Amino acid sequence: MKITLLVIGKTDASYLREGIELYTKRLKHYIQFEMLVIQDIKQSKNMTEELQKNREGEQILAKLAAGRELHLFDERGKSYSSVEFAGFLQQKMLGSVKELIFVIGGPYGFSEEVYQKSSSKISLSKLTFSHQMVRLLCVEQIYRAFTILKGEPYHHE
Repeated sequence: MKITLLVIGKTDASYLREGIELYTKRLKHYIQFEMLVIQDIKQSKNMTEELQKNREGEQILAKLAAGRELHLFDERGKSYSSVEFAGFLQQKMLGSVKELIFVIGGPYGFSEEVYQKSSSKISLSKLTFSHQMVRLLCVEQIYRAFTILKGEPYHHE
């Protein structure tokens, strides 16, 4: 199985890029992982929120193919503990899914079509984080899940 983290726009802050690179490198010991960046929509300041979500949605859905399962990081999604999230990933690995695609949306969330095509919505917290910071949190939580599944001492209960 492969895991892809799909994000909108580049990560500007160097400290976040460094953290993402650290956990991406660690993750490669467990699973094929990549972070794909969809370019920001140009001239989005002149667009309505709905139009921007639709344009981003078109780019997200273009990444979908047979055997790929779409999961959205969304504030209205299901909350998991780290152990529960590890169980979620384990369940997916035991199934017939070839690739899990996790998506961090743009500033206004996702288009209705993306919501309809997704298999689930996952909430990281009731708190609000910047879209760039969420990238680091997601990669770290995926890494943490694999250390939990392998019984390694990274996660403490």
